[in-house]
Order: sequence, then structure tokens, then C-alpha cells
Amino acid sequence: MRRRVGAIRRYARVVIAAWDPEMTGVLRLPSGRLVRGRALLRPVPAGPLPDLGLYLLGDEPPAVAWEARWLRWPDFGLPSDPAAAKDALREAWARAETERVEIACTGGHGRTGTALACLAVLDGVPGRDAVRYVRAHYAPRAVETPGQRRFVARFPPGQ
Repeated sequence: MRRRVGAIRRYARVVIAAWDPEMTGVLRLPSGRLVRGRALLRPVPAGPLPDLGLYLLGDEPPAVAWEARWLRWPDFGLPSDPAAAKDALREAWARAETERVEIACTGGHGRTGTALACLAVLDGVPGRDAVRYVRAHYAPRAVETPGQRRFVARFPPGQ
């Protein structure tokens, strides 16, 4: 009985915390986790706010009303600290199981698409297929450079 109650509580947390899968920019990973990608050039979309925002920018982003983490990641480039990026992406993937996670860069395609493709790898999509997956389910222009595609292809899968 206790296991059943615990499972119901976990399910309720997921249902309450999840993004609406029909919202613009929400990517459904194969596990069912939902992650919102977006462009910081645009206003925060209507609806619930993120529990965690992971912001991929060359300069520190402005403060937000929710928990946020900044990765120094230049436009059209790769993370300045790949180890920190891997840690942050693993945290985002883990937290997306029960929380609303948002990943964003200036335009919402290159760096955001790269990070979302890395989450897909953590979720079990082979690295060689992750860019294709994100382009099909998030944005056709996601992941903009050959270096970003290589970063995804070499990203270590989840344990």
C-alpha cells in the first residue's frame, strides 16, 4: 500500500509540474520528460514559469524569478567549460522528470538545440540520431554548426 501511495504522489508531482506538451518550444523526450526550449529575444511565454532555467550565453543573463543556471556558451560556439556543461545538462535532464525545465539562448536554435540534443542523448537517443530527433520534434533549424553537431555526437549517454 505504501508503495502505491508513493507512486501516486510521484505521478501527481509529474502531472502538476510538467509543461503543456502543446506549448510552443516544448520538446518531449522519448522517456516522456518535457523540456521547453526558447529564444531569450522573445518575451517569456504565457503559462507556468520554469522551476529551472538553463541559459546558454556568452554573457551573464539578467536575473529571473525562478532558479537559473548560466553556462558561458558563445553564439555559434560550444560551451566554454564542457565539463560544467555536461553537469548542468545532466541536472536539467534529471530535474525534467518532475519539474519544469527551460533551456534558452538568444535565438533559441543553435545552443538551445545543441543542449536539447544532448538531453536526448541522455534520454537514450543515440548521439548520431539526436540532432535529427531535435530537428523533428523541436525546431528544424536546431543545432547550427558542424562543431555543435560533433559535440552532440560525442556527448556521453546517460547511465
